[in-house]
Amino acid sequence: MWPDAADSAIKGDLTVAVSYVTPAGGAVITSVSPTGLGDREQGRVGFTTSLGFPKKLERILRDPHVAFAYHTREHGFADSTAYVLAQGKASIDLHPSPERLSAFMKASEAFLGETRRGPVWDWLLREYHQQRVFVDADLERVSVWEDLGAQGGKTVAGAPWPQAPAAQAAPKNGTGPRVDVAGLMRQIAGLPHRLVAYKGADGFPVILPVRVTGHDTAGLHLELPSGLLPPGGRRAGFLAHSFQPQCVGLGMRTLTGWLKVTDEGAVYAPHTSKGLAAPPYRTLLTVSNGLMAKYGLWRAQRDGTAERLRDLAARATSDLGKTR
Repeated sequence: MWPDAADSAIKGDLTVAVSYVTPAGGAVITSVSPTGLGDREQGRVGFTTSLGFPKKLERILRDPHVAFAYHTREHGFADSTAYVLAQGKASIDLHPSPERLSAFMKASEAFLGETRRGPVWDWLLREYHQQRVFVDADLERVSVWEDLGAQGGKTVAGAPWPQAPAAQAAPKNGTGPRVDVAGLMRQIAGLPHRLVAYKGADGFPVILPVRVTGHDTAGLHLELPSGLLPPGGRRAGFLAHSFQPQCVGLGMRTLTGWLKVTDEGAVYAPHTSKGLAAPPYRTLLTVSNGLMAKYGLWRAQRDGTAERLRDLAARATSDLGKTR
């Protein structure tokens, strides 16, 4: 049972950050629009996605430890000023019932706007609406800070906050930047919401808000909440993003890299960088979503992704049954 401040954010934030772990012990962080998916009594939160993004689903099925950061009240409905970090183990519903899909579409209109209807729109958006995949996370810990900068007092519901994880071994290819840092700074200049994620000692990702205070050949210089980032070096994800009302227009830059924390500060050396932008025009955005969903489903069926995900989901369900 998370506190009221967390409930307001979970039910009302338009966009949240989601992180999952990688086989190498790092963390990837991206943004999603959960449209209020959260059940306080069951201690469960979630979001929906598409088969067009199979790597995310595969990673979660192989290691279900995930985290959600409710980090901005922009364009949403929450009245809380708290930063909320929810951590739990995820399961994936690859074949949601028509009733669940219908309820989701109805609830999403308050966040994303009215659904386009008509013969052409129904055909265009068929896969986008009917081939959704639900990611449900049964929470083990919800941490709440007094403000969006994760400063001030912290309350924890559920499992106690773990000890700091040990530093990780450096990757074989070195820890320095592998992308142009100056160019990266230009790319994220208009993306004000910035966060990092790393794998905690208990296996769950930890997502923290950060400020980029500068950059040089070593990477991005970060300012983080006091006492929340463990010393040493480790693999970490970085997210910079922005979004407009009803997500009609958004930008996102996701990075993986090496984070080093010393007494002098924190430096993030980016190793990979991917960007995404959606046009600020509803009709163009809707058409793009429909076409991408059609292509994603076709590709997933053609290259075996859909079958592979089904096998992984069945194995994950079997493993869960054994642990019980």
